[in-house]
Amino acid sequence: MDDYPLLNLFWTMMWFFLWIMWLFLLFRIVVDIFRSHDLGGWGKAGWLIFVIILPFLGVLVYLVARGGKMGERDLQDARNREAAFQEYVRQAAATSEGAAGGSQADQLAKLAELKRSGDLSQEEFEQAKARLLA
Repeated sequence: MDDYPLLNLFWTMMWFFLWIMWLFLLFRIVVDIFRSHDLGGWGKAGWLIFVIILPFLGVLVYLVARGGKMGERDLQDARNREAAFQEYVRQAAATSEGAAGGSQADQLAKLAELKRSGDLSQEEFEQAKARLLA
């Protein structure tokens, strides 16, 4: 360990970190090439070959040429996922409301109608109302 000073250890860690970051960026770019709808098949093949044959230059050129669109696609995908999640929540809430027999207001209106028609006494109405509101 005497022939490997602390500064060299930091340099090694920095280069290792940069290498990992570059690999992460390379994989993101390959995924972005395939999910891009504005590129045709030959365009995707060309970018992929460029990124694989000349990886450092290919990644840098791709980021300069298509980096903005890459960010826009990420943002649009996030919006689509959020909209799908919100729609799922709405459907799940509607299903649970339907399973419970409607909202509290609907159930209170039904109880009031039953009381008005004489099917429920005042005491039964108060008990059902208390259970519903509890």
